[in-house]
Amino acid sequence: MADENLLVGFDQSDDAAVYKLSGDTAVVQTVDFFPPVVDDPYDFGRIAAANALSDVYAMGGAPRLAMNLLAVPSCLPAEAVRAILEGGADKVKEAGAVIAGGHSIEDPEPKYGLCVTGVVHPDRVLTNSGARAGDILVLTKPLGAGILTTAAKADLLSEAECRAMVAVMAALNRAAAEAAVPLAPSACTDVTGFGLMGHAREMAEGSGVTLELWPDKVPLQPRVLELARDGIIPGGAYRNRAFAGPDAEGEEAFPQALMDCLYDPQTSGGLLISIPEERAAQLLRRLSDAGVPAAAVGTARPRGEKLLRLRRG
Repeated sequence: MADENLLVGFDQSDDAAVYKLSGDTAVVQTVDFFPPVVDDPYDFGRIAAANALSDVYAMGGAPRLAMNLLAVPSCLPAEAVRAILEGGADKVKEAGAVIAGGHSIEDPEPKYGLCVTGVVHPDRVLTNSGARAGDILVLTKPLGAGILTTAAKADLLSEAECRAMVAVMAALNRAAAEAAVPLAPSACTDVTGFGLMGHAREMAEGSGVTLELWPDKVPLQPRVLELARDGIIPGGAYRNRAFAGPDAEGEEAFPQALMDCLYDPQTSGGLLISIPEERAAQLLRRLSDAGVPAAAVGTARPRGEKLLRLRRG
């Protein structure tokens, strides 16, 4: 039976559920966890927490409460478990939320994440299905997390490059959301496992538009394109291409390595924001002032034959 207070459910592939409590308050509920993407347990905790918190920001909300989800093998040292939880706790504190317990189980492979509750005004909920023709698409983090973590596992990155990679993944999307929400974006999603192409496809389908992406304008982390040219591509990128590739036109105009970067699955990626053109420059200024390395990466067009179109920006 439908509940009129469930403002956002699972029907539009959105980042979180939203439930209206009153005329001025709705709760944003999400859960996310995964195995380690880096070796350091504290960094793993920070990244996993930032990734889970991001879903609330993508809906236009503010995180308030979090609960740990932890799976660890019995052989994992206690200090490593403690470091994972400390990393998550520090990131939740940075978000202005609190951790109020959680649940743990024994599992052969470590996994960590959060169940997060946030709040948002019912009239200011952002979804991935509101993009309108004429909007500008803004991306708030450079791509490359999947390629870089794959390279790190093969010892192809220096310590400095690993630190830079972790810094991007562990960065909250709080500043990006706080810069964007007052400008009333049309739509928003965070770019995670489906890569830029996959999440753009979902936004296009839900919004009834075609998204035109400008691959030459998409920001990439250092060395990502070089590594892609060398074939350092995670398996998830091929799955993303199988998902979104049939709905895209114009890929042949760009090098395969660059397109591999757009299909690269992200861990704790940035926000993809669709905003009316007249407010796009203001958004980019606000993001720059907040220290967020954002870029305009495309535009929304009336629905065409394909959901995605690749053009030079």
